[in-house]
Amino acid sequence: MGSEMIIAFLLGLLFSGVVCYLLHMRLKKIGEERVRERCRIAEREKQLHMEEWTNRKELEYERRVSELERDFRERELELRSREEEANGVLMSAEKDRDALERRRTEIEEKYETLEKSEDRLRELISEYRNRLQETGQMGMEAAREHLLELAQRECEDEVRAMKDEVLGRAEKDIENEARRTLIACMQRLSAAPHEDITATIVSLPSDDMKGRIIGREGRNIKSFESMTGTTLLIDETPDSVLISSFDPVRRETARLALESLIKDGRIHPSSIEEAVKRAEEDVKHSVVASGEDALRQLRLSRMHPEVVSALGKLRFRLSNNQNSLEHSLEVSHLCSLMASELGLETEIAKRCGLLHDIGKVLDQEHEGSHAKAGAYFLKRVGNEDPRVINAVAAHHGEVPAESPYVGLVMVADSLSAMRPGVRGDSLDGYLQRIRSLEQIATSLPGVNEAYAIQAGREIRVIVCPDKVSEADASILARKIRRRIEDELQYPGTIKVTVVREQRFEETAL
Repeated sequence: MGSEMIIAFLLGLLFSGVVCYLLHMRLKKIGEERVRERCRIAEREKQLHMEEWTNRKELEYERRVSELERDFRERELELRSREEEANGVLMSAEKDRDALERRRTEIEEKYETLEKSEDRLRELISEYRNRLQETGQMGMEAAREHLLELAQRECEDEVRAMKDEVLGRAEKDIENEARRTLIACMQRLSAAPHEDITATIVSLPSDDMKGRIIGREGRNIKSFESMTGTTLLIDETPDSVLISSFDPVRRETARLALESLIKDGRIHPSSIEEAVKRAEEDVKHSVVASGEDALRQLRLSRMHPEVVSALGKLRFRLSNNQNSLEHSLEVSHLCSLMASELGLETEIAKRCGLLHDIGKVLDQEHEGSHAKAGAYFLKRVGNEDPRVINAVAAHHGEVPAESPYVGLVMVADSLSAMRPGVRGDSLDGYLQRIRSLEQIATSLPGVNEAYAIQAGREIRVIVCPDKVSEADASILARKIRRRIEDELQYPGTIKVTVVREQRFEETAL
């Protein structure tokens, strides 16, 4: 019993030792793992700290680089500014030097002129002394006749030139005014067709359509012409019909109606009446839309509906192949630009330029020129500024100007009408006109050279001074002018300038 207890005790001790050993090993392993975990955590913390430090240093480096770049840009801008200032100072110095050089040249020229004048003065003094001596030996009556003869001989050429210039200008002004008046009257009253601006060609699908348009015993064409107020010209030209009318609005209405009838295929008096009514409505809407579009382009408002409709009709009118509505818009823009430069009201200037040719769309019920008729029309509608009405009435000088806007309209109208290319002239026609101008001038005797300048609006003629005298030069200019008027077709006016110059040169060795 005692030995069993001892054995049991020993076994218990052994088991306890084994358990303790195993427990110790387990605890040791757990401790080692904790140590390794702490090491890993410390290593991770160290790595994070290093990354944070690296990022901080990189940010500091980038900030420093940015500051240095900003300083570099500022210094570069400063250097560029100083360079521009230096260039400005250099240019100013060069301008001052050029001005001084020009001034020196002018002084030298004036000095030479003074020397020549002094020599001339000495000659005149000597001449007058001789004349005084001769006069002293004459009687009072003989001296008086001698002086009158001298004065007449000296002023004869100037009086002749002045007479020719005044008479020539008067004839030219009268002819221009007559031409302008006739053109204005013909545009408003004439019924004779002109193929360039009063005729419209409508294409047909086949020649059989011509018979349907004419109708039995011509009733369709008569009905169409009576309803539209136009003339249909049906000839042997294949697949086309010509609509002729001086009124561009009626011509457009007839074109739309005829195209609608051709497309529909049913052509008889009742369908013609319906087509004409539809076309009239379409043209009416198109006219109003064109007028409103012009107002939108110029940013204008408060315009009477009748005035808007009249503006839209300008789109169908041409003046020397220039669209009247586009011309009015251009004049309005030019008036606005000049008014802004002069400190005037730009809106009033725009309205003056836009409405200056409004009278061209009025019929014969409005008497007077298109300027006066347009002014009366604007006054009748009752909501237009008096300065605009006066500008419309006076832009051709027919009534006195009451404001500076009249001058703006006159200048802008001339610029828009006379600038090269605006009248739709082709390049071949322009070159042919230039050649014809020069050929007319060079074909006359005594002409050395001739040059057409300013887009063909002026011809400079250089004559031989030993063959053409002063009086002959004036006569030559008149001959050239008459030949140009008789032989050429041109828009506006052409100025003829005859240059007679004789030079004497000597070379001192």
